[in-house]
Amino acid sequence: MKRLFSILAITGLMTFGNIQAQESTDTAGDTLSTTTEVVDGTTDDAVATDDAVTSDDESVEEVVATTEDAATFTQKMKQRFIEGGPGFMGIVLICLILGLAIAIERIIYLNLSTTNSKKLIADVEDALKSGGVEAAKEVCRNTSGPVASIFYQGLDRQAHGMDSAEKAVVAYGGVQMGQLEKNVSWISLFIALAPMLGFMGTVIGMIEAFDQIQSAGSMEPSLVAGGIKVALLTTVFGLIVAIILQIFYNYIIAKIDSIVNDMEDASISLIDILSDYSK
Repeated sequence: MKRLFSILAITGLMTFGNIQAQESTDTAGDTLSTTTEVVDGTTDDAVATDDAVTSDDESVEEVVATTEDAATFTQKMKQRFIEGGPGFMGIVLICLILGLAIAIERIIYLNLSTTNSKKLIADVEDALKSGGVEAAKEVCRNTSGPVASIFYQGLDRQAHGMDSAEKAVVAYGGVQMGQLEKNVSWISLFIALAPMLGFMGTVIGMIEAFDQIQSAGSMEPSLVAGGIKVALLTTVFGLIVAIILQIFYNYIIAKIDSIVNDMEDASISLIDILSDYSK
């Protein structure tokens, strides 16, 4: 469910961006139509005097400036994406969507896995003193997160001796670490794959540009400029995708390291508590 929610969220954001770009385009078109009518009216009046001609020139400059300002960043990115071609650009976009979906799902999971270990340790210790192992296990059952799960396994093996409890804590700690790192390798794959696809699109575009030169028999800049621009756009978008996913990847790795360190410290505290309880 979390992964489905993440994918739906990304799809919604993309849809919102397209709608916003369309609205901006419509607004720009309305602005251009209105200002064009104003320019036509002022042009008819400008025939009378030189001052009117000067005012008309200023109005034309204002129209051009308004039209340029109406072009938003989203529109420019969309235009560049279309210019890059649907082939490689579509694959790069898929890498971004899948990478972000996995990253958001991991971030949600890791945030839900964060536990107040100090409070849990204090609650378990108090439960052991007041109600024994079963009361401490009940505290762990009512607490979410990998630390509570590790505590429960250690308490469950406490009756078999301290060595058994310690082995259970270590073994189940490895299991929980694997759960934290689940699907993270896919993000690193998309980080590497996106710029590689971009470079491949650039190389293919350059080959096509040289094919055009060979067919024409002459070296004309206008003949190959378009192909070279398209080739470079694939690289740019591939690098943008890799940078975005790299930021999420580093955050996730740092979050995992923080939780793992917390698990190790809490496990040591649990072993000390069980050792004192067994005496």
